[in-house]
Amino acid sequence: MTEHVLEMRGITKTFPGVRALDGVGMSVAPGEIHAICGENGAGKSTLMKILSGVHPHGSYQGEIRFEGEPCVFRDIKDSERRGIVIIHQELALVPHLSIAENVFLGNERANRAGMINWTDTLRETERLMRRVGLTEERPTTTIAELGVGKQQLVEIAKALAKRARLLILDEPTAALNDEDSAKLLDLIVEFREQGISCILISHKLNEIRRVADSVTILRDGRTIETLPVRAAQGAPAEVSEDRIIRAMVGRELTRFYPTRTPYTGELAGQVAMSVSDWTVRHPLDPARRVVDSVSFEVRHGEILGIAGLMGAGRTELAMSLFGRSWGNYERGSVAMGGRPVSTRSVSEAIEHGLAYVTEDRKTYGLNLIDTISRNISMAALPRVARRGLVDGHAETRVAERFRASMNIKAPTVFEQVGRLSGGNQQKVVLSNWINAEPRVLILDEPTRGIDVGAKSEIYTVIDQLAAEGKAVIVISSELSELLGICDRIATMAAGRLTGVLDRADADQESLMRLMTRTETVSGSEER
Repeated sequence: MTEHVLEMRGITKTFPGVRALDGVGMSVAPGEIHAICGENGAGKSTLMKILSGVHPHGSYQGEIRFEGEPCVFRDIKDSERRGIVIIHQELALVPHLSIAENVFLGNERANRAGMINWTDTLRETERLMRRVGLTEERPTTTIAELGVGKQQLVEIAKALAKRARLLILDEPTAALNDEDSAKLLDLIVEFREQGISCILISHKLNEIRRVADSVTILRDGRTIETLPVRAAQGAPAEVSEDRIIRAMVGRELTRFYPTRTPYTGELAGQVAMSVSDWTVRHPLDPARRVVDSVSFEVRHGEILGIAGLMGAGRTELAMSLFGRSWGNYERGSVAMGGRPVSTRSVSEAIEHGLAYVTEDRKTYGLNLIDTISRNISMAALPRVARRGLVDGHAETRVAERFRASMNIKAPTVFEQVGRLSGGNQQKVVLSNWINAEPRVLILDEPTRGIDVGAKSEIYTVIDQLAAEGKAVIVISSELSELLGICDRIATMAAGRLTGVLDRADADQESLMRLMTRTETVSGSEER
């Protein structure tokens, strides 16, 4: 057996105007869980795309050796034939096909006549499902019937069907709740015991310290260092999260969450938006109330958090308030500054000063094939238009201002947004809605899938918005994040508001208790 199952040496990759990787090297031992850390834009995804054949041999410089042999991958099929399989952060499953059809999609089991052997396919799918812990479903169950956590397990079963010897997982727990994340991490540990090597790309440092054997840290396209996370005998090594962060960002993040700057303007303490008895039914199941009689208020200069387990109705509440973009409205009212307003459409919501930054930036928040400049101006086109036509010079000036103030890392504002890292894409989404100058800004999972450095920058932006008198609502699955930046935190469960706590009275235990109760908090209790 070779000392390293994978060796990457001197990997250099350039795009027009950008050197994404500069002499990067790393190695993975047999049966090792090897983590890769770095800020967004550090080169993690580019490195893995080279390894998995997305960027073919000849488009980069350097050498890849797998199981002791030099490798030339012309496409993804080449790397998969060697047993290298990547699972991307955005799941590549077909929702209306069955688990079995998805597991063997592009890798079908055929009989001698060239037809799909369904008996063999279903039997092998069932075996793989048991291996990844999908014991309650059948191979014929459609993907649309599964939650995100179980869909992730289907992706892993799909990789195992290709006889993976090196499994690459890109932010595998980004969209999962704590319970599903723990199950997935336990499964990765089981693979290590079975001799399967794993590369884990993650921004969640607590997860890396829990399961990884070593971690390679990239910064600005270069390898900074590789640190042991687990000693030879299996005991965790002494590598702190602060130590990893310092290598990732090149500096100490002594104040990860900014000190709240209070708003002292003329509207201080006044209610910016109040929501009363808001009730929304499921678009496909009218008998089901997904948002049920929710009432709350948010004040100028305040950051209000909304916490809840998956399925609590947080995103559905936000989207339905923003122009009734989700579900079937049943009843409820919205007031801005004490005056009742109509938010029956997105344009009405924007007109009344409401903005919504979606949790799914790539599907709903950005036009990935357009430029930074165009994306930043989308929500407020009249501000850069003359006589009904967009003024390109004005649009560019606005984009340049936000590129500087938001620290968007791109060569120019004419760079295609799809080429940016996740953190920089999130900054473009925020810039778009800040440019619209809303009075109330709803941020849905604003730091999902981005690194600690970019998170810290976005927290600072949120604090600045509140200090200017904006009312900010932050929806997040990370309780530590809500406790770090919010003034008050509301909790939801089963579509109902179950409590509101001041930050001084809140901790993770008290929030979790409210997130699992079923009684609705009344408007008087809330205040």
